[in-house]
Amino acid sequence: MTPQDFTTTILVDQTPRQAFDAINNVRGWWSESIDGSTDRLHSVFNYNYKDVHLTKFEIIELVPGKRVVWLVLDNYFNFTEDKHEWKGTNVIFDISKKNGKTEVCFTHRGLVPQYECYNVCNEAWTHYIQDSLRSLITTGKGEPNPLETEGFNATMVEKWKLAK
Repeated sequence: MTPQDFTTTILVDQTPRQAFDAINNVRGWWSESIDGSTDRLHSVFNYNYKDVHLTKFEIIELVPGKRVVWLVLDNYFNFTEDKHEWKGTNVIFDISKKNGKTEVCFTHRGLVPQYECYNVCNEAWTHYIQDSLRSLITTGKGEPNPLETEGFNATMVEKWKLAK
């Protein structure tokens, strides 16, 4: 991790295993349109939002109650000059106990301020980790982008004028 990699941390009362299980329920906190298994080592899953953002991940590390790492196999943004920003980067969830609570440190290694998508991606990841994943861990209900209706992604597209 470099000091510039995007990172955000949450602290919850639930156990590391509960946090781990919630992280692996990607449809429960990021998007209901996730395609593929999100809880098995070496499985590949896809995320997409219309033609704005499409990503393919492989789960390359899965340590129960401690760590989850995804490798971005492919990525497409319709709103950046480099359509494949993120490709080859890692999405990392480090889980640890801290003062009787569980800390989840999220890092997108390779997502740096020099990336054209950085401001949009920073805001989106912050929402999905700080609000949606935290809610899924603490209440059992996250705020994923819904399958059938417009949600946070639609808000982001409008705010950042991402539709082309």
